[in-house]
Amino acid sequence: MKRVSVITVNFNQPAVTEALLASIFKFNTYPDLEIIVVDNGSKTNEVPRWEKEYPTVKFIRSEANLGFAGGNNIGIRAATGGYYFLVNNDTEFTPDLTETLVNTLNNDESIGIVSPKIIYHQYPDTLQYVGFTPMNYYTCANKCVGQFEKDKGQYDHISAPTGFCHGAAMMLRKEAVDKAGLMTENFFLYYEEMDWNEHIKRAGYQAWVNTDAMIYHKESVSVGQGSPLKEFFMNRNRILFIRRNAPLNKALVFYVYFMLLVVPRNILVYIKQKNFSFIPVLFRAIWWNIAQGKNSKKLGYNI
Repeated sequence: MKRVSVITVNFNQPAVTEALLASIFKFNTYPDLEIIVVDNGSKTNEVPRWEKEYPTVKFIRSEANLGFAGGNNIGIRAATGGYYFLVNNDTEFTPDLTETLVNTLNNDESIGIVSPKIIYHQYPDTLQYVGFTPMNYYTCANKCVGQFEKDKGQYDHISAPTGFCHGAAMMLRKEAVDKAGLMTENFFLYYEEMDWNEHIKRAGYQAWVNTDAMIYHKESVSVGQGSPLKEFFMNRNRILFIRRNAPLNKALVFYVYFMLLVVPRNILVYIKQKNFSFIPVLFRAIWWNIAQGKNSKKLGYNI
């Protein structure tokens, strides 16, 4: 039996992280579980208190906010498990979650990464994720299968390959991570798990979803819906993802598509919603990709 290292990252949300830990303690029955919480430069360091309250959990404090990728990479480096279960701190476990995902990886060594069905926590009858379609590199767009549908059992008992696993909850085989490498940290926030999926698949592994496993997700707790931070990194990293993964001919089509269609559309949306401050944020995201190499460690945004 392989140990599972559950890894989550906290940033200024101790109560949310504690709710995740409570759900793990309540529902987990997997016998060899290691829990790692990385505090990603939060203003208040809760680690000393947590170490007293949760003696079985491994806490790691980073003095700087290293983003989703950087924080999870710290946890992975400290993990001792054969499987890494990366979960957002704004998720909550359900019964048999860990066992079901472990069985998926145990049954097929070609599977490198697997996600469960994800349900919106605030709308427990509504699906967020049961898989992704493949990426269209001409537009850098794909579909999250099942999103916003009422969960009526229409996607139950699916265990199959998918375009991408979901960054809110994904279990990975250690050997796949060893071959593909850790997450690329210059994404900081958004698209890093999509990029990681691509590298894992290029390393010879499959991405799967198993809907017999389920997790709840409190979507957008971390950055807030419609925040400038989110707007910057969603646009910056959409372009960066193409720069890192798409063939040149498809990338060139994407750049034309983005500038002639996406930019005008976004500006009209900002104006309609009176988010005028988002307009320079969009152009800053574009300029970062013009001025910086695809491996640049400069974020382009003050965190």
